[in-house]
Amino acid sequence: MAMLSFERKYRVRGGTLLGGDLFDFWVGPFYVGFFGVTTAFFAILGTALIIYGASLGPTWNIWQINIAPPDISYGLGLAPLREGGLWQIISICALGSFVSWALREVEICRKLGMGYHVPFAFSFAILAYFTLVFVRPVLLGAWGHGFPYGITSHLDWVSNTGYQYLHFHYNPAHMLGVSFFFATTLALSLHGSLILSASNPRKGELVKTAEHENTFLRDIIGYSIGALGIHRLGLFLALSAVFWSAVCIVISGPFWTHGWPEWWSWWLNLPIWGSGGSHG
Repeated sequence: MAMLSFERKYRVRGGTLLGGDLFDFWVGPFYVGFFGVTTAFFAILGTALIIYGASLGPTWNIWQINIAPPDISYGLGLAPLREGGLWQIISICALGSFVSWALREVEICRKLGMGYHVPFAFSFAILAYFTLVFVRPVLLGAWGHGFPYGITSHLDWVSNTGYQYLHFHYNPAHMLGVSFFFATTLALSLHGSLILSASNPRKGELVKTAEHENTFLRDIIGYSIGALGIHRLGLFLALSAVFWSAVCIVISGPFWTHGWPEWWSWWLNLPIWGSGGSHG
């Protein structure tokens, strides 16, 4: 693939975290680096193990393939390969590939002289995965509390975990996470539609500038956060959604074992409702 006109001047040595010049190379348009090699290694090994695990199961139906974690009885120990050991190794491969990819992003940022906002943002996705398959199982004392690798089995795990706490939507951290997800969608759709409307004026009209965009926002909501500000806000909203999603699952079980509706009893017992601890 031919390089774009500006790419060649950025393809310079340096910026690597590990490996030096040995891994400082590109394959087509893709920068490799040491962490590109480790990403490929972990991804290929993990995928191969998933295929091997599927071969041990009863079906090749992609919807029903299931790589389950070890039984609760194994605790935090190593399980035999066919009894959850595959899940443990695949989880290590997944984490290795995710972290390697983030560090590869760091190296690319260093080469281009950019900030580390992209790998920082991606690290929140890694945090969410790490929370589900490592932090929460460790806090509960068994790898069996991790989620299985499979489409239907994973959805079953989500449903079953939610019902363990009755109405999981009453989880306050879940409420925050969902609210931030919706807010992220709203902010992105507003920003994207505004840029497109300014860049695609009616026939015969000139392409509009940032002043038009800021004026539109001031006219419609009374305030414009600005071109840079909207991207900062979007990043904050997106990272907050992922962060509170991780919090909502890690507190369910290790720190709260009852139904989540029961957590809100403090609200019903506020003195503003009068005697009896209830209202209505």
